[in-house]
Amino acid sequence: MTLIAENLQTVRERIERACQAAGRAPGSVHLLAVSKTFPADDVRQAHAAGQTAFGENYIQEAVDKITALRDLPLQWHCIGPIQSNKTRLVAEHFDWVHSVDRLKIAQRLSEQRPAHLPPLQLCLQVNTDGGPTKSGARPEEVLALAREVAALPRLVLRGLMTIPDPVDGFEAEVALHRRATVLFAQVKADLALPQFDTLSMGMTADLEAAIAAGSTLVRVGTAIFGRR
Repeated sequence: MTLIAENLQTVRERIERACQAAGRAPGSVHLLAVSKTFPADDVRQAHAAGQTAFGENYIQEAVDKITALRDLPLQWHCIGPIQSNKTRLVAEHFDWVHSVDRLKIAQRLSEQRPAHLPPLQLCLQVNTDGGPTKSGARPEEVLALAREVAALPRLVLRGLMTIPDPVDGFEAEVALHRRATVLFAQVKADLALPQFDTLSMGMTADLEAAIAAGSTLVRVGTAIFGRR
């Protein structure tokens, strides 16, 4: 067993224990392996260990990796910031995007999604803790933004994504993540979209707290691939 395979097993066990502690079914939380800055060979090792969903932050690096791994049945998630001049690359190569925080980017993704591909699965990034220099729509803007994005023809609005700043203590982490959980429930109730089912939050350091708060997808890089 490779080190990456061992690490994946450890992370899956963490997710299972966190789900049990929260009274949730283990299958209710999915793992996204964040492979940014790591080579295609590392992704191959992770795939050999059963991982199929991978997250990338840097779009051109990701496109090169996606191209090199065309022979594998992988699902690619864009989780980094998207500039207007990179929307076409995202629309043409990714299956999911988690980091949309304004309507202009969503519109470009919809317009540029190739007709032969299925609709792009999309999460809105929310700045739940109000960091002034962070990406993400403000919580009070999210419902209106979600309504407009849900109407775009080549996108499927799947949920919300957050990257809150670190806080001290498990309970403080849970409380911070629950802000997104409450907002997620509000948007889901208002839009009544059956496919609105994804709350993307939690990383290597805080996945247990995120799962306790209701995350359905954790984005883990360091605990799988090592430090960058």
